[in-house]
Amino acid sequence: MIGTELLDDPRADPRAVRRELRDIARLNGLFGGTRAVVRELEAIFRKGTGDGGRGTGKTWTLLDVGTGLGDIPRAAAVAARRHGITLRLIGVELNRAAAAAAREMDGADRLELVLADGGALPLRPRSVDIVIVSQVLHHLPRDVAVRWITTFGSLARRAVILADLRRSRVAMLALWFASYPLGFSGVTRHDGIVSLRRGYTRGEFNEMLVAAGMRPVARYRPGFRVVAAWETSDIRRQTSGLAPNT
Repeated sequence: MIGTELLDDPRADPRAVRRELRDIARLNGLFGGTRAVVRELEAIFRKGTGDGGRGTGKTWTLLDVGTGLGDIPRAAAVAARRHGITLRLIGVELNRAAAAAAREMDGADRLELVLADGGALPLRPRSVDIVIVSQVLHHLPRDVAVRWITTFGSLARRAVILADLRRSRVAMLALWFASYPLGFSGVTRHDGIVSLRRGYTRGEFNEMLVAAGMRPVARYRPGFRVVAAWETSDIRRQTSGLAPNT
């Protein structure tokens, strides 16, 4: 692994964890992290409400692995309501301080917190509708990330969305300079640069997907993001030898 980050340490000072998570939530809102995930979810929501209306008025379960403050799943819930879908939000955190901070966040959408390792989730196969994982995989060695991706594909009934950082020197410089007027802490500044150094090219992300038995569907998105999304029904057809839309 390249460097170390505050959130890599489960024993980190809870006050520092809270501050960094607040900074990350602001970065997600300002520089595309939230939008990268919601954009992919919108397509899933439209499809769910366009199949004869069967998705409308339903409650879907969304699992967010490494949820931080829960800012992205809560944004997803707002988007889902525009399509007549209610999301039951479940956030997974290994860091106890992060889980506690997420529980303290106010909002119209309740986030159920599960304290667990993303590679050993206490959930049955096909037990949630959607799995999202944002800016988590770069915290893991590649072989571990591949195992996690395989697990996510087995949990979701509808879709999996993976989003992470695109490695870029331009992004590192932009973050460094933007962090001062935005009032980010020095720890956030350091960890943001380390995260970007740990980030992926589209080719590297696709290699992990293929190693996990998925299709190479990674795409770049604004804000130096790389995103991969797939419907699990397509994967099941693929592994059973049927083409999508058969």
